[in-house]
Amino acid sequence: MRVRCVGGVVLDEAGRLLLVRRGRPPDEGLWSLPGGRVEPGESDAEALERELMEETGLPVTTGGPAGSVERPGPGGVTYEIFDYFAVPRHAALPVLAGDDAAEAGWFRRDELTGLPLTSGLLETLLEWRVFDVPPGAPARAPGVSG
Repeated sequence: MRVRCVGGVVLDEAGRLLLVRRGRPPDEGLWSLPGGRVEPGESDAEALERELMEETGLPVTTGGPAGSVERPGPGGVTYEIFDYFAVPRHAALPVLAGDDAAEAGWFRRDELTGLPLTSGLLETLLEWRVFDVPPGAPARAPGVSG
């Protein structure tokens, strides 16, 4: 069975990446991009904005795609994860872990190597060059498709 999911690549004005530490399986205890399943009837943007609010308390606007990956799950499930850039609607709001996130926080690129990350996360982010996108760049603007 294939399950469509979304994830958010959210960078603050200092270029730090928003991550959540998973509080439940899969990947309990590991840091990952915030996100989750797309519910029936939701667009990817609606799902991403809902998941970010549930997991971090941060209202965001969905921008263009960052990339996509597939990850195996329990019982033969394959998670199809579509990651999008997202922009915080309010720059000064703190992030607060909620729903299935045990913690949420902002991290510089050089801090990621010291964190227990989900499998392949750092390599994928570097491959997608997410840290090369300057704050306010068009790739993060709403509605950008590429």
